[in-house]
Amino acid sequence: MAVPRWDEMTLPALRAIAEYKNGTIRPGEITDCVADALGLSEEDRKELLPSGYETRLHNRVTWACQYLKRAEMVNVPRRGHYQITDEGRRVLATNPTVIDLDMLRQYEGVREFIKPRVTGLDGNGGNSVSDIDPDPTPEETIEVAYATLRKQLIADLLQQIKAMPPDFFERLVVELLVKMGYGGNLRDAGMALGRSGDGGVDGVIKEDRLGLDTIYVQAKRYDGTSVGRPEIQAFVGALQGFRARKGVFFTTSVFTSDARTYAEGIDVKVILLDGQTVAGYMIDFGLGVTTTNTYEIKRIDSDYFDEG
Repeated sequence: MAVPRWDEMTLPALRAIAEYKNGTIRPGEITDCVADALGLSEEDRKELLPSGYETRLHNRVTWACQYLKRAEMVNVPRRGHYQITDEGRRVLATNPTVIDLDMLRQYEGVREFIKPRVTGLDGNGGNSVSDIDPDPTPEETIEVAYATLRKQLIADLLQQIKAMPPDFFERLVVELLVKMGYGGNLRDAGMALGRSGDGGVDGVIKEDRLGLDTIYVQAKRYDGTSVGRPEIQAFVGALQGFRARKGVFFTTSVFTSDARTYAEGIDVKVILLDGQTVAGYMIDFGLGVTTTNTYEIKRIDSDYFDEG
């Protein structure tokens, strides 16, 4: 099953806080209890947000606890510990089947928490409370928007690369490898490019600054044509001619499944980087892109407020 919405976790989270034997419970323990109560699989428990920094489960349980705190059903008597309140016990005594956003809106603290503060979204001073979506958490909403922008930027980068002369892509992949920490400096890497072209590779680059090993590069700017097994076999043959053990095959296109299967089954280490991956690395390492805005997501530093 998929990881439930955060408002489907408020009731099991409240029960976990109420039933914990030590009276107070840490967020990670609440997450485990909620996962057990909902019967989530290991795969569900380990599913990460797109950023890869937090599990979707923990993020949604955290927001469920945030709403329970705003409703004063739980409190935080000390750093990193939740405790049920009299109001929380009263709610559980009614045997609710769910504690959803409609129920939570009965509490002033929750209404104040979701009260619109941005003007101009609905022409009346902000979006209405009824517009709050209980499915994605705020972090998930931001990450979905970021993923959409990144996907469009990748498409734009590939379109731009394909419009450039063929040798531009060869220079680009060398610059990218240098940005990623390979090849020492750009001058050394650039001098290596094309030096071995007659041997079936487009360039040779140092694996590290000391040149303890070398990486052979093939760069093919294709548009609408997949790279198949024959092209990878030819590249591997060229590597063997140089007694090389490592190579990277770059393309603006995609690799066929047969090509990938072949590359995975040979002794020579050959990495296949398709257009989507190349453009993604360009974004990650700041090549051919510029930053227009930066948004920092911050949380309370509990250590700052810890007096004990």
